[in-house]
Amino acid sequence: MRPVRRFDMAVIGDEDLVNGLRLAGVSRYFVVEGDHSTGEDVRKALGSFLDDPDVGIVAIQEDYVKYVEDLVAEVNQRGKMTPVIVEVPPKYGTGYTDVTKYYREYIRRFIGFDIEI
Repeated sequence: MRPVRRFDMAVIGDEDLVNGLRLAGVSRYFVVEGDHSTGEDVRKALGSFLDDPDVGIVAIQEDYVKYVEDLVAEVNQRGKMTPVIVEVPPKYGTGYTDVTKYYREYIRRFIGFDIEI
């Protein structure tokens, strides 16, 4: 039997999201500050988390996914189990009209079937 490997979670987001997840125990993070080089900063942060074999989940604030859509698509097409990239809505609301439908489709795509609770 293979030993169970423990992965870390990383987060990319504004100060409020990062601080909230740090309180929950997330130790790998990147706080997005300012506007002049936000896209470059988010790409660098996501790239470093994707290259780290210990990171299993990357939570990225929905506002910043537009800067890394190509990287997210590449990760999703690889077919590997890790890392999983999860979009987290910002504190002022989400851009998706039906969040439940979005996450249900995301889970179906990730594990291959629906989960009903």
